[in-house]
Amino acid sequence: MDRLVTDMNALCDAQIFGTSWHLVNLATGTSAGRDADIPVPSASTRKTSIMMAVLAQVAAGRLDLDERITIEPRHADGVASGVLRYMTPGLVIPFRDAVVQMIITSDNVATRIVMERIDRDALNEWCGRAGMTGTVHRFDIPPLGMPWDHPLDAVTTTTPADQTLLLQRILDGAADQDAAARIGCTTPLCAWALEVLSWQIYRNMIPSRLPPDTRVANKTGLGQRGRMDAGIVYCGTRPIYILAGFTDRVPPVMPDGLPGFTHSFAVIGGLSRLCWDAIT
Repeated sequence: MDRLVTDMNALCDAQIFGTSWHLVNLATGTSAGRDADIPVPSASTRKTSIMMAVLAQVAAGRLDLDERITIEPRHADGVASGVLRYMTPGLVIPFRDAVVQMIITSDNVATRIVMERIDRDALNEWCGRAGMTGTVHRFDIPPLGMPWDHPLDAVTTTTPADQTLLLQRILDGAADQDAAARIGCTTPLCAWALEVLSWQIYRNMIPSRLPPDTRVANKTGLGQRGRMDAGIVYCGTRPIYILAGFTDRVPPVMPDGLPGFTHSFAVIGGLSRLCWDAIT
């Protein structure tokens, strides 16, 4: 683990932007991190906690994944991500599909639909009970037009350690009902959440440098200040590590002329490959 941490930090030290990460080695139960408890913009990594808070409401009988939802023109107002904004108004989907699209395509029409059914204060309270003390949800849908160097408190924030903790709790909950109950959920719902995360369409960070058939249950983020990803990586059917990687204050254009986000992808993919090589 010491050698792995040294190599991961060397990769981060070589960048002109900030990179923080947190790793849980599931084979040994050990963990390590770099600035892992310092809040950073969450971008869409926040949506994993939204999904789990919603599933806690489903477990309590307050929400129904089979509820039929009609997509209205208002749902697409101010939305700049996902596919549902391009669909003809009047499309009817089950609430379950809105949760899925919120995760796998980061669709913000779907996110708006989901957030209309859960109070933001209740969401923050759920995060606190789950142990995510560095996570603060500040809006339903991110505002458009923010500069790349916007202040931290203008957006939802989280920490790499919060994200790995959440993924660990979901993984534990999928195998143990008592663990699921600690986050207000059930074992089948935690297992379904892992399945949804494994359907992730965007594979340009944590999965990007792994063997192509590697199962990864992850949620990516695309923010004005950087890119981020948090996921569980499997070797075959066995989960072997949980990694959260966040880049911050990434210039829109790097000194080599490439867009900053391409360097973010490379760094987070590189961190994951270092973990893969060391742990497998």
